[in-house]
Amino acid sequence: MYLTRRVCVFGLSALSLSACMGGGVGMSTRPAAQMRPQPNPAFDAWKTRFRSRAVAAGIRPEVLDPALRGAGFLPDVVARDRRQAEFTRTFEDYITAIAVTDERLAAGRAAMARHAGTLRAIEARYGVDAATVTAIWGLESRYGAERGDVPVISALATLAFDGRRGAFFESQLLAALRIVQRGDTTAANMRGSWAGAMGHTQFIPTTYQDYAVDFTGNGRRDIWADDPSDALASAANYLARMGWQQGQAWGLEVRLPEGFNTGLAGRGTTRSASQWAAMGVARMGGGALADHGPASVILPDGPRGPAFVVYRNFSVILRYNNSEFYAIGVGHLADRLRGGGPIRGNFQPDRHGLRLADRAEMQRLLTRAGFDTQGVDGVIGPNSQTAIEAYQRARGLQVTGQPSTALLEQLRRGA
Repeated sequence: MYLTRRVCVFGLSALSLSACMGGGVGMSTRPAAQMRPQPNPAFDAWKTRFRSRAVAAGIRPEVLDPALRGAGFLPDVVARDRRQAEFTRTFEDYITAIAVTDERLAAGRAAMARHAGTLRAIEARYGVDAATVTAIWGLESRYGAERGDVPVISALATLAFDGRRGAFFESQLLAALRIVQRGDTTAANMRGSWAGAMGHTQFIPTTYQDYAVDFTGNGRRDIWADDPSDALASAANYLARMGWQQGQAWGLEVRLPEGFNTGLAGRGTTRSASQWAAMGVARMGGGALADHGPASVILPDGPRGPAFVVYRNFSVILRYNNSEFYAIGVGHLADRLRGGGPIRGNFQPDRHGLRLADRAEMQRLLTRAGFDTQGVDGVIGPNSQTAIEAYQRARGLQVTGQPSTALLEQLRRGA
């Protein structure tokens, strides 16, 4: 059974700041504002070589030269790029502790009410409903509260120089310079995530070039402004261009019949709603399966976890960020913003046999015993791992830094 999955993946948004870095105390998230450029002669030599390529690509010297002078080497960006593979989360973690928390729901409802007029106008123009646009906004930047404060030109230049995905990031850097050249923003104002995702809805530069819109009509496609109108409309435009079907669901939670052939699960297999129903697949809570064309059954938490029937709009969300966790998070958050209820299927334990509540209890007990996890969220990140290591060391146990059912039982006994 596949219990954990990376949720930080490259897609339209490169990295969803809130979705990837959320989860609070379990993960150590050094503020972007602390990133400082460091001297690096090799990076300076790379900038000189890049300049000739940029000029050949059509970037005017009066735009290029000041941007490159202001671009510094950011070692923290390289470190974050290297750490991506460490960020694994169970489906339960991602949905209940990151994507659809009570706080994110409350903030989303308030954001929808505050921008109701703009969202209605966006839906009228692009055919993407307010709840879906708001859900993407919520996962990408926590409704604009976490847009990122890393200088994008520096971050992209650092990653292009670093070489692991040099060609990709150089293409993003050139696109960012074209944005400045067009006059949509300045190099100094172009701030975002460490991977170059920008604004309320975290567009990478090449996606911005193709899909960002000037919804306010001021002549600039300003996804960085405090006013989120351009950014929200740009996200809706992207979804519409990817094939969003107005008025259709992304998917819905279902109950599988006993003995369901799990070999039929996965996006590679499609059936009509009536065909799935004939196999015994039933809507969770009752009612008929919605018929929105070809549909797939997916099992993001394994055969014993929650099950979903997903439609075309689910695949459209995946174009924004190619992670099933993310797409379910967007769809489920949108459903909750419309007044829907929580997921009813049984989330499965992690590879240590622990559920989110178990890990939160472990954090509470560790802190009570004098090994501070610096908060309780059930997500085991560096702070919690350090606390576990200290506890294991103090008790003469093997030092692994990993949670376990045995460790939880020992903590419960006060040993």
